[in-house]
Amino acid sequence: MLAIGLMSGTSLDGIDAVLVELEEDPFRVKELAFCTQTFSKETKSRIKQACDPKASTTPLISSLNMELGDLSLKACQSVLKLANRSERDLDFVASHGQTIWHDPMAKTGAYSSTFQIGESAMIAYGLKTQVIDNFRVMDLAAGGEGAPLVPYAEYLLYRSENYTRLLQNIGGIGNVTVLPKHQTVEDVIAFDTGPGNMVVDALMEHFYQVPYDVDGNVARSGKAIPELSQRLQQHPYLAMQPPKSTGREQFGAEFVKTLLATYGEYPPEDLIYTLTDFTAYSIALHYQRFVFPKYPKEEIEIILAGGGTHNTFLRERLQHYLIDCSIKTQEELGYSSDSKEAVAFALLGYATLTGQPSNFCSVTGAKRPVILGKITPCPYN
Repeated sequence: MLAIGLMSGTSLDGIDAVLVELEEDPFRVKELAFCTQTFSKETKSRIKQACDPKASTTPLISSLNMELGDLSLKACQSVLKLANRSERDLDFVASHGQTIWHDPMAKTGAYSSTFQIGESAMIAYGLKTQVIDNFRVMDLAAGGEGAPLVPYAEYLLYRSENYTRLLQNIGGIGNVTVLPKHQTVEDVIAFDTGPGNMVVDALMEHFYQVPYDVDGNVARSGKAIPELSQRLQQHPYLAMQPPKSTGREQFGAEFVKTLLATYGEYPPEDLIYTLTDFTAYSIALHYQRFVFPKYPKEEIEIILAGGGTHNTFLRERLQHYLIDCSIKTQEELGYSSDSKEAVAFALLGYATLTGQPSNFCSVTGAKRPVILGKITPCPYN
């Protein structure tokens, strides 16, 4: 089967598109091409506004839903062109969509909820193919957090007989999947570790009008702000027990606004150092609390993915906190740090079409395994 996986995460860089070939016997995934449909500054601004309950409007969300659907279509067309393949060859597209609200604990409403936009009809009509999207809501209906969902793909692709693997993604938000060696599905755990690049990216936009800290060079030129470090380390999210997930609701615009109002007099490079360090600290703290007590360190292999992998200063700080641990990147295992989550949603779409449950109850807290996603059929012959 030929499929496209689409991923648009909390970092708001754009829409990642990966073209994969899926073989069933034995099961194998071959990546054929990858690209990113970068968001313009205007689109990124509209997404941020839609994520802000004080600034968002119904017309904005409705229009943005169609806009992101069109950009998703363009991402699909680009990745097909890169691979010199035709849309006629395509079996399906699986799209994560853009999360603009995630409240699995019903803190802001009567019901737990999650909301992803990026209209699937735009993709289905433009490519003349079926599209699977809206993966999170069925897990919520089953009593889960609706996240993380990537562990399904990670279990298929990364489990090892020799190591307990910690698959750490550092996108806008950080999240880890723990695959114990000799494990069963019931042994897999995963949860969000806190902010990844999200806060640092927002500070880089604010101070330097650039989207991110290239190679961590700005952070590397700064120093820690002890008072802020202590405050960050007391953030209530760190104390919560898994299963748990987070997003812009906790570490988005309001968080950054409060941060700047309280610590804005400090040099920008010191703020960026401190928040980069906090990302590394929060990852390591979660390992120390929830992973290391269960599994021998000498059998643990940490594998990084996501945009944060390219920030060498962040990797240095992570190694500082995990001094006696082996830390590798996806590339060292023959995979891509950038396409990993898009590949995961292609596999989730495949599970939907073949009638396989793809949530892990030990990860999301759902009452039972369920088939995820909604299918938009090919609209015409």
